[in-house]
Amino acid sequence: MTRDERPLSALPAGLWLALALALAAQIAWRAHEPSASVREANLPPAPSAAALRLASFGEPEAAAHLAMLYLQAFDYSGANANPYRRLDYGRLTDWLAAILELDPRSNYPLFAAARVYAETPDAPQSRRVLEFVYHEFFADPDRRWAALAHAALLAKHRLKDLPLARRYAAAIQRYTRSPDVPLWAKQMEVFILEDMNELDAARIMLGGLL
Repeated sequence: MTRDERPLSALPAGLWLALALALAAQIAWRAHEPSASVREANLPPAPSAAALRLASFGEPEAAAHLAMLYLQAFDYSGANANPYRRLDYGRLTDWLAAILELDPRSNYPLFAAARVYAETPDAPQSRRVLEFVYHEFFADPDRRWAALAHAALLAKHRLKDLPLARRYAAAIQRYTRSPDVPLWAKQMEVFILEDMNELDAARIMLGGLL
C-alpha cells in the first residue's frame, strides 16, 4: 500500500452510510424498474462538481469512483446490441466533466470516455466524446495523453477522419513534457501525415523529434 492509499476501514462512517443507501436504492429500483428501452434513455442531468463535493463527506476520490459506477449503470445491458447508444451524450459529457473536476488526478473518466463511450457506432456521438477528451487533455497533458492517443486512433480508424486524428496527435506532440510519455505517442502525428500523403511535413517533423 502506498502512502497515498488508505485501508477501507479508514473511510468515514458517513461515506459507508451513503454507499449503503445508494445500494439499497439501486436494489429497490431494480425491483420496480421500467422497461430497458425507457430506463436506458433516462440519464438525469449531471450535478455540479460542487454538489458532488458537498456530498462526498470529504472523500472526493471515493465519491468520484461511486459516481462513475452510477454513470456506467445506464444503458449497459447484455440485451442491448449497441451499448450506450441511446444515452443523451450531452448529459453524459456533463457527468464526466463533473466527476473529473471532483477528482482531477483520476484517469478513469477519460479512459471511459475514450475506450467505452466513444466506441459507439453513432459517429456524431463518438465525435462529441472525442472532443470532450481533447478539451480536457489540456488541463493535464502529461497525465491525460493516453486518452487522447486513443481518441486519435478512433478518429483515424473508425471515423476515417485524418485531419481530426492529426489534431489530436499534434496536441500530444506539442503539449506533453514528461519523459514518461512514450515516443510512439509523440510520433503519432508523423504517421498520420504519411497517411495524408504529406510526406515532406512528416520528414521535417520526424527530424525534429530525433
